[in-house]
Amino acid sequence: MGDNGPVNDARSTTQNLQPGDETAPERGSRLYPRVTSFRSRRGALTEAQQTTWDALWPTIGRDVADDKIDVDAWFGRSAPAILEIGSGTGTATTAMATAEPHVNLMAVEVYRPGLAQTLQQIERQHIDNIRLLRGDAMDVLENMLTSESLTGVRVFFPDPWPKVRHHKRRLLQGPTFAMIADRLKPGGVLHVATDHAEYAEWIAEAGNAEPALSVLDWESPMTHERPVTKFEGKAQLVGSSVTELIWGKSR
Repeated sequence: MGDNGPVNDARSTTQNLQPGDETAPERGSRLYPRVTSFRSRRGALTEAQQTTWDALWPTIGRDVADDKIDVDAWFGRSAPAILEIGSGTGTATTAMATAEPHVNLMAVEVYRPGLAQTLQQIERQHIDNIRLLRGDAMDVLENMLTSESLTGVRVFFPDPWPKVRHHKRRLLQGPTFAMIADRLKPGGVLHVATDHAEYAEWIAEAGNAEPALSVLDWESPMTHERPVTKFEGKAQLVGSSVTELIWGKSR
């Protein structure tokens, strides 16, 4: 990612915001305990973004909290619920929500300007099946979602933290897979994409070790087609191949 904020991928939600950044959590806030999971990001909202935020966030956005989400009540309908971890500026999020109007899509992101851009796209395109969560994805999984409440989980391009001493910061490890598996309904799907070869092997090993997950051998309840994001396009230009990893929860 460049210096202008995150693209639409999980790196922006699994990065290290530093206290003092304009969008960083203050010490003692809900986000602060997991600062090692967030990379530094700066950015204030434009006047137009703030206007959209004030109009839409109270209805379709929530900050991380201990309150369990009643997904059907929040969307005002009963539909398959999909969680996207790391929605960045929302380009892929809005495209996939438009392509799947029959699902309730919740997107987790920390970077407030990215969420504001997503809100603007939702407003422009009149999308009604997206809800946004600002916070740490693991906090959302642990404290805001209940067992067997999700039909699908998407994690696209999580930060690989390539240095060995930083591997402990990686989002997709054994405990994360166990948590995701618990939150998935039987027959639910986890879809991961990464352009980092070594991390792909790490992810595959950890995911295959989770006993509740297996290679998907039934019809998926959600699409596995992804719009090519700005970040992925750059990766392709330099020859980085993308690995798609898909598991299903045993039915």
